[in-house]
Order: sequence, then structure tokens, then C-alpha cells
Amino acid sequence: MSNALAEAEKIGGERTSEDSGSQRAEIFERPTGWRRIYYHPLLQVSLLGFVCFLCPGMFNALSGLGGGGQVNSTDQANASSALYATFAFFGFFSGTINNVLGPRLTLMLGTWGYSLYIASFLAINMHPDAGDFVVIAGALLGVCAALLWTAQGSLMMAYPTEAQKGSFIGIFWAILSLGGMVGSAVAFGQNFNSTVGFLILTLIGVFIPLLMANPDKIIRTDGTRVVQVRHPSWKTELLSLFIALKTDPWIVLLFPMFFASNYFYTWQFNDYNGAIFTIRARGLNNFVYWTSQIFGSLFIGYFVLDRNQVRRRVRAFSGWMLVFAMVFVVHIWAYFYQRTYTRETISPATNIDIFSKSYPAHVWLVIFYSLLDSMWQTFAYWLMGAMSNDLAKLSVFTGFYKSIQSCGAAGVWRADGVGLP
Repeated sequence: MSNALAEAEKIGGERTSEDSGSQRAEIFERPTGWRRIYYHPLLQVSLLGFVCFLCPGMFNALSGLGGGGQVNSTDQANASSALYATFAFFGFFSGTINNVLGPRLTLMLGTWGYSLYIASFLAINMHPDAGDFVVIAGALLGVCAALLWTAQGSLMMAYPTEAQKGSFIGIFWAILSLGGMVGSAVAFGQNFNSTVGFLILTLIGVFIPLLMANPDKIIRTDGTRVVQVRHPSWKTELLSLFIALKTDPWIVLLFPMFFASNYFYTWQFNDYNGAIFTIRARGLNNFVYWTSQIFGSLFIGYFVLDRNQVRRRVRAFSGWMLVFAMVFVVHIWAYFYQRTYTRETISPATNIDIFSKSYPAHVWLVIFYSLLDSMWQTFAYWLMGAMSNDLAKLSVFTGFYKSIQSCGAAGVWRADGVGLP
């Protein structure tokens, strides 16, 4: 045990010195010809984006309909609660798993849960009493999602240079949101066949990690190499979780931001979009939501966080001020809409359709919720990426992020499932 701890501390120290002394890093010549294109960090982040385009993107499109497009949203609320509960637990250790198995295998294992989850909604379309299957599929998806998002986060933050982090994160988030946008367009005429289409697309996404390069072969555009640290034992890797907290204690200050980063999904998907709109309007809202995410992520990533003529401290404060302002504007706006209805007063007869006079005013809130979400997520990843360039350490940070994020989401989805408040 003491040997493992000493080794983990040694590795932690090596990582810290590497991060702080990045200017002394060895410079490598980037490959030429087709290899220069294939091993380019931007192409690899784009491939990573298409994995999430086809798996989490389709999940987002289905979930954004409210109740997964079903009449009764209770099953989805319970499934989401199970999903985020397992996600929270396994997310804490997923960085360890990613560092041992490697990002490509971890990604591939993580994609399978999305296919199973969407298949469960296909099953409930055919067998309305299959609600337990949806909950079980949600719990299994939580395990898989922890793996996928940890591998994704570590690669997305490790591949760009310091000057490119905001743009790369924004590009990834735009591709992910494009998946939700396309899925929403398919779901606009929600029926049995569209659920089958979601399932097929997620199965395609399972195999994209096979097309991605090994991180050890990636050379950043500034000539520095992405180094993938592998540890000799699970014990050493588990101890590295605590070493990361010891060497980078500032990450703890981000935990409240992590906790709240998905908290608002429940209200906006189930209790706003899924509650007061017709199924046709839900589909259009979903399309608008994920389209707006593209603009939000690219705006904050490129125009705020990657303004390299401005000091990084100023960029960080500017990003925080923007997200802070959006949080208050959007939630005060939402509060005034929430005052107009309760769970008891909701009626399909009064649901808002795309041709209703009140629809334009209500869809603007959907747009601003989308902008807030994309800016929040992009800023959170940028902050973690600013703390390190080390792939193994970023795996741990992403695991913390997704674990704590899921703790908040699990509680609020469960509250919604039992009708609170």
C-alpha cells in the first residue's frame, strides 16, 4: 500500500511539473501527407464529436421531447433518476478505468448503453407495461455514460494547445448539439419508426471509436506530444484520484458549479417542454434548443475564452460573468412562466401548439435556456482544461465533473418522478 501511494505521489508530482513547465516540453515534427490530416487534433476532436453526435445526441433528442416522447413522463423521470445515480457513483472512478483501459476502448464500452436505453423506449412503445425495463436500461446507461463522458472530456481537453482550448471545446459541443438537432428533426413527426431510426444511429456510433487514433500518436499544432500515462496497477490508479485533489485542490471550488450543471434539465425538458406544449411543438422546441446550443458554445469558446490578446485570468472572469448573468436572466424569466401553471392545472386541451399566439414568446425561453446550457458546459470544460494538459489528470477531472453533475441530476429527476414540488 505504501509503495503504491509513493508511486502515485511521484506520478502526481511528475504531472504537475509537466503542466507548469510546458514551455520546456520537447517539440516534435508533425507528420506529413495523409497522416498529417488523420492525426490532426482537430480531426480527432471532430471524430469524438461524431461519437457523441450519434449516441448522446440521439439520447438528448429523445429526452428533450419530455417523457421520451411518451404520454406519461413518469417512466422517463424514474429512468433518469436511476441513470444519474449510477452515473454519479461510477463517474467518480471512471477516470481510473479510462487511464487503465485507454480512451478508445472506454469510449466504445460507453456507447453501448445509449443503444440499450433507446431500445427500451422502443419496447415501451410495443409493451406499455415495460416501465421497469426503461428504469433498468437507465441504470445501465449511467455506468456506460460515465465511461463515455470521461474518455470524451479527457481527449477534448488534452488535444488542443492552450490557445485553442475554447475553440476546440466549442466545436465539439457544436457537433454534439448537431446530433440533438438532427434527432429532433427526425422526432418532429414522432412515431415508432423514428425511435427505430434513433436506435440504428446509436449503433453506428458504437463503432466510430475504432476509427480514432491512439492518443500517444497525436502531436499538437505547437509540436508538443499528447502523453497518455498508464499506471502499473488499479491500486496506484485509484490512489491517483486523491493525489489529483492534493496537487490541484482548486478543483474542489468548481464542485458547486459541477453539481448544478445539469440541474435545470428536469424542469426545462419535463416540466416546461413536456408539460405545456403539444407533441408537435415539443419536437420543434427540441430542434430549436439544440440548434441554439451550436451558437452558444462557439460564441463563448471562440469570442470569449480564446481571445488570446487578453490575459487568461481576464478571459476566465469574462466567461464567469457571462454565465452568471445568463443564469439570473433565464431563471427569473422561467419563474414568471412557472407561476402560470402547476402539475394539477396542466391539461392537453390547453397545451401550446406551434400555431398558438403564445408560442413565439415561450420558444424564446427555450432558446435562452439552450444558450445558457452550452455556455455553462463549455466554460466548465475550459476551466478544467486550463488547469492541466495531462491526459491522465484530465480523465480524473472529467470523472469528478460528471460524477458530481450526476449527483445533482439524480436528486432532481427523482423529485420530479414523485411529483415534487
